[in-house]
Amino acid sequence: TVLFDLDGTLIDSGAMILASMRHAAETVLERRIPDEELMAAVGGPGLVAQMRALDPERVDELVRVYREHNEPLHAELQACEGILDVLPLLRRRGVRLGIVTAKRLATVRLAFEVISDLEPYFDVVVGSDETERHKPHPEPILLALERLGAVPEDAAYVGDSPFDVQAAKAAGVHAVAVTWGRIHDEERLAREEPDAIVHTAEELVAAL
Repeated sequence: TVLFDLDGTLIDSGAMILASMRHAAETVLERRIPDEELMAAVGGPGLVAQMRALDPERVDELVRVYREHNEPLHAELQACEGILDVLPLLRRRGVRLGIVTAKRLATVRLAFEVISDLEPYFDVVVGSDETERHKPHPEPILLALERLGAVPEDAAYVGDSPFDVQAAKAAGVHAVAVTWGRIHDEERLAREEPDAIVHTAEELVAAL
C-alpha cells in the first residue's frame, strides 16, 4: 500500500498556494509577510491552523479570502512531473494507492476535475474534514489504512513536507520525502530523517 500527500506531491500546486497566501495576508491584514513564514506550515495541520498562525483574531476572514482566490486557480492545475507515469506502474505491480491530504474533500474534487487522469488510480482519499487530528498526527494515515484493510508495516507514505514525514513515522509506515514540490527545501526534509528522499518520479519507484 502506498499513500500519497496531494499538494506538491501529486499536484504541482506550490505556486498557487503561495499566491493565495500572499493575497489573503495582503487583503485581510494589509501587510506583506515573508514567503518563508507564509509557507512554513503548508502540508501540516491544515488551512485554518495556517491562518491562525498569521492572525488568530481574523482566521475566518483569512480562510474565506484565501479560498476565493485559490479555487479558481485550480483551472490551470497540472500533475507533478512523472506522476501520471508512476501511478499505473504501481497499480500493475499490485500496489493499492491512496491519498491523505490536508485539503478538504471538496478541494480534492477540484483537482480531480481538472486532472481527470488522477482519480481512477486511488482506492481511498482521506481529507482534512474526515479526522479530528491532522498531520503530523498519524490519525489521517491510520484511517486510510483502516479503510483499505492494510497494516502499517506493509505501507508507505509519500509527501513533500516535514509534517508528512512526521506523520508517517508516527503511523509506523515507510516515510518517503519528495523534493519536487518546492514548498519545503531538502534540508528541512532531511532533518526529519525520512527512510528515503527522492528527487524524481523515477527515483520514487525505486524507493518503494
